[in-house]
Amino acid sequence: MISTATTPQEYLETLEPARQQAMGKLRDCLLANLPAGFTEVMNYGMIGYVVPHALYAPGYHCNPTLPLPFISIASQKNFIALYHMGLYANADLLAWFVQEYPKHVKTKLDMGESCIRFKRPDQIPYDLIGDLATRLTPQDWIKLYESQLKK
Repeated sequence: MISTATTPQEYLETLEPARQQAMGKLRDCLLANLPAGFTEVMNYGMIGYVVPHALYAPGYHCNPTLPLPFISIASQKNFIALYHMGLYANADLLAWFVQEYPKHVKTKLDMGESCIRFKRPDQIPYDLIGDLATRLTPQDWIKLYESQLKK
């Protein structure tokens, strides 16, 4: 189910207490660690962190009226999801994350191409997510994004 919340705070307020706490902590982690230039928005029914049009005027190639997406977080039916587009586009970053994950969490990594699924909110590796959030600046992401578009 896609949220119709218009602000991140409204989104969090719609969640059950356990999910609200975990999502709030995940949001705080991203806000504290993302490099300057990313903006928090509601995007696709999720809390998103994007490169705003002021930094990247072309916007998202799928819909140029939208800013360039980077990270999104969502409370899905059976898990909390973190969508990190940089993991999808950067093989070195993905390899680093896959290697680091078992150092922080005892359970197996549950991941799609850019989606990390946390079935147990008490096992979200906030320190690792914070470290991941620091690894690409908006300028790094734009360069990587554009290199992928040209393939």
